[in-house]
Order: sequence, then structure tokens, then C-alpha cells
Amino acid sequence: MKRQMMMIWFCVIAATSVASVQAEHKETGEKRYLIIHADDAGMSHSVNQATIEGMQKGIVSSASIMVPCPWFKEFAEYAKQNPDQDFGIHLTLNSEWKNYRWGPVASRDLVPSLLDEEQYLWDNVGQVMQHVNVKDAEKELRAQIERAKKFGVPLSHLDTHMGAVVSRPDLLEMYVNLGIEYQLPVLFVANLDPKKYGLIAEKSKELKAVLSKNGLPVLDELVQFYGEPDYGKRKQSYLDKLRGLKPGVTQIIIHCGIDNQELQNITHSSSRRDGDRRVFTDPEVMKEIKDLGIEVITWKQFHEMAKQKVKVAE
Repeated sequence: MKRQMMMIWFCVIAATSVASVQAEHKETGEKRYLIIHADDAGMSHSVNQATIEGMQKGIVSSASIMVPCPWFKEFAEYAKQNPDQDFGIHLTLNSEWKNYRWGPVASRDLVPSLLDEEQYLWDNVGQVMQHVNVKDAEKELRAQIERAKKFGVPLSHLDTHMGAVVSRPDLLEMYVNLGIEYQLPVLFVANLDPKKYGLIAEKSKELKAVLSKNGLPVLDELVQFYGEPDYGKRKQSYLDKLRGLKPGVTQIIIHCGIDNQELQNITHSSSRRDGDRRVFTDPEVMKEIKDLGIEVITWKQFHEMAKQKVKVAE
């Protein structure tokens, strides 16, 4: 069940409609834009080191930070010192590792529905869907954004850890409203198949129009690879996807890490995270992206593109 719920967001974000892509083609021509986005900054020291390496030595163009996590402060200091780079908040409503847990940023007594029996955030997305009150979730997510701002993080966007914030229509609407309030783009892919995604698909169609009206962008495609531990095969999967990239704006979600004792003690995914770091600091991969004529952009640039569309429409 846990694995099934972890896959929900991947299935949702991968199901972009052809109609949406074609609509964007008319506006962007055949240009292919790519955001290479590292999730989970702040989770651990090794993840921070690897994410910074990807942004400084590689082609990682954006990252998002998990504010409730123990190593948030380290990455927040890096972000404050590098305001020209691109940083979002990885809005977090769950804490999925067995022995490496975190609680809310807001006071626990203010967000009781977010907590499991050990007073940590719920373990998985299914539990979030079942137990979390949307008002408590909003208090917590607002606390995460405000904490990042207090630490001087220059924010460019909002997204969601494991898709928990987009797992119910009421949570999805609250997430979009936070983006509008803070005038920050939110990770969002619209035009989902209603036969597969039901109420989430209906709500996303409604909210896409709201985002566009407010000059906030919507991605054409979102890509993420989970399982392959072999570095060579993982690299080839990314290269194949890059070579087949469609016109419009695509985001590739990666998880950078260093396969050391710290990360191994936290997660079984340490080797895959290390693989992502290596792929996107690999000169061959960087050259391939350039040779393909793909323009790597940030969320800040994507936001500016959306605002220009609104001005043209007016």
C-alpha cells in the first residue's frame, strides 16, 4: 500500500495531455525548454552537498528545500548566499523514512491532524489523504514558506514532496491559492484523464485557468525515473528522454545524493540519488543537451515567460 501511494504523484504528473502540449507549441514554436530540478534539499548533509555540486559544477538549474528537515539551515545559508540561483520550497506533509523522521514547522498543538502517534508527520501519502485537515495543512505549509523567507531563502516557486499536497482536491486548491497569494509558481500539470484521476482531474482543469489568469505557469510535461540502480542504464534512460523531448517546457525531477554512510543509513535510494548527481554533472550529458538545442531554464525564467503571455493577451 505504501509503495502504491508513493507512486500516485508520479502517475499524475506523467499523464500530461497531448492537447496541452499542442497549445503550448503554438506559443513556443518548436523550442524545447527544460528545468532540471533537484528535490529534497535540506534532507541531509549528503543531499545538500550533492545538490550544490549539481548546481555549481553540473547543469541542475533549480532545487527545492524541505523546510522541516534537520539539514534545512545548511542549505538555506547556501541559498541566501547565492540569490542568482533558483530555489523553491518542497512543501512537506509527510516523513517517510523509518528511523529518520521530522515533525511540522508549526507548533504541534496547532496542527494535530498532521501528526502520527509518535508526533511526527504521517509516513505516507495515503495517510495524509486519510487524516489531514486542510486547515491544518495550510497552517503548516504557510509556516514552511515563512520560515524559509525568515532564513533569507530567495524563493522562486513551490512544489510538493511525494505529491501529498495534490492528493485531494481540497489540498490541491489550497496549494494553488498559496502560490497565488505569494505570487510564486507551483509545480502543476493540468489536463489529466478524468477516467483515471477523477476529482483531481476535474479540479486541476479549473485551477489551470486560475493559474494562467494570475500569470503563473503550467508545465507541459514532467519526468521522473524511480527504480534503475545501475548507473549506466540510468544515464541512458535520461539521454533517451532528452533526445525525445517535446517542444514546450518540461521539468525533469531528480534527487541528488552522495552514496555515503549517512545517506545509506537514511534511505535505500542512496545509490540512485548518487546516480542522479553523477548524470547531471557528466560532461557528456551536458554536451548532449547543448547539441540537441535544448534550453535549460529556471523557475524564475519560466515565471517571466508566463507573465509575458499575460501582458500580450492584455
